Amino acid sequence: MSSDLLSSLPTQLFINNQYVDSTSSARLSLVNPYDGSPIPHAAHIASKEDVDTAVADATTAFKTTWGKLAPSERAKCMLRFADLVEQNADRLATLESLPTGKPVSPTKGFEIAHMVEVYRYYAGWTDKLAGESYPESNGTYKIVRHEPLGVCAGIGSWNATFMYIGWKIAPALAAGNCFIYKPSEKSPFGALALGELYAQAGFPPGTVQILNGASETGAALAGHLGIRKISFTGSIGGGRAVQDAATRSNLKKVTLELGGKSPAIVFGDVDFERAVGGVCGFLFNSGQVCVATSRVLVQKPIAEKFIEALKTAFAATEAALGSDPLDPATSFGPIVDKLQFDKIMSYIEIGKKTATLVTGGEQKGDKGFFIKPTIFLNPDPESPIVREEIFGPVMCIQTFETEEEVVALANGTEYGLAASIYTSNIDRALRVSSQLECGGVAVNSPFLPDVNTAFGGIKASGQGRELGKYALLEYTEPKSVHIKLDMGSKL
Repeated sequence: MSSDLLSSLPTQLFINNQYVDSTSSARLSLVNPYDGSPIPHAAHIASKEDVDTAVADATTAFKTTWGKLAPSERAKCMLRFADLVEQNADRLATLESLPTGKPVSPTKGFEIAHMVEVYRYYAGWTDKLAGESYPESNGTYKIVRHEPLGVCAGIGSWNATFMYIGWKIAPALAAGNCFIYKPSEKSPFGALALGELYAQAGFPPGTVQILNGASETGAALAGHLGIRKISFTGSIGGGRAVQDAATRSNLKKVTLELGGKSPAIVFGDVDFERAVGGVCGFLFNSGQVCVATSRVLVQKPIAEKFIEALKTAFAATEAALGSDPLDPATSFGPIVDKLQFDKIMSYIEIGKKTATLVTGGEQKGDKGFFIKPTIFLNPDPESPIVREEIFGPVMCIQTFETEEEVVALANGTEYGLAASIYTSNIDRALRVSSQLECGGVAVNSPFLPDVNTAFGGIKASGQGRELGKYALLEYTEPKSVHIKLDMGSKL
């Protein structure tokens, strides 16, 4: 099935509603992480000249077509696109799975479904982004308008391509902007396949464009003088590079989501089975999730029982690990590539020296990039496995006694993206959630993004927000208009 899909897959750049060759001869060569086999098609890499072309076409679209459309017409395009994505969900999930190893069922049932929901949500916002007015004073009537920025860009990580396309592109389009998106060099195929769906949905040429490439392409976007805003999801190092390029060029607006080291706090009064199930959600996408609660903080009276329950659940996941991600019955896939696999294994070796290994801690099988779900208990607080984002199926468990102690533990990293609190005491949940240094908190469940509420982090986890009305405002500029009234005139 995969070879049939790849034979019809565009590997070119999507510019001005067409698939075109890159001006560069460089290509992206990828490997299937399920079995280590090379994927027989390589994606084109956008050069600086290609970025210039895309920006020029986007600028034209903003000034002449998309930027002039009535909000209701923008909404129609976005709704048609959402319908087309649903109709093509099987193909999109397969194309995304091939280079990343993400199982097709959760990719389709969660990630693609979420992107569709996001597009429909923002289609409803196109005619509702109101401004403000203020009472007349000293003969002046004052209004504030929220105007689109123009040409915007986005760079996404490989772990949730469709989700990031929804979060970054949909609010920008709803606000009236045009958009250039660069998927990760590890996952170009799913994003590329969306290009023709944008054209079929009726988006004018230049409205949405997709450019493949690695760091050089990203740098060209971040530093381009014709781009007014860039949104980046990825590593801290990548975020700093984007921020620096934006600053050095035209001081464009920047949204950064740079990962996390999120805590799950489990108090002794918890609904035990519910907490175990919620904490085990960490293994979704083999732990390759920015909000994954990789640090589990358990109150001592229930720690032994809780750790045993997690160990049993991790063993069940390990037993199922190794199945083909293209099989609809598969829930857990491999690590995305050899580079990430080696990085995770290096952290595991550090963990073996600085903590007690409870389960896992090694590769599963000798084919592909599978790692057994791993738990370390009470690591050295200064160990890299506690302080750094591993981005894989490696969990650290620390025990605590008091509320004050656990808040200090939870806040003891440079990250501040998300957290979960498991307790039956709502007063405690509200009290502790207010003390946690992060952008989002879930009570008695994993933290999951929602279309209505702001998503993003603080500290080293980034700046700016995605989703909800908050994302719309990130893609607009407030303009104040003061109208001097002739107070002496008569009606």
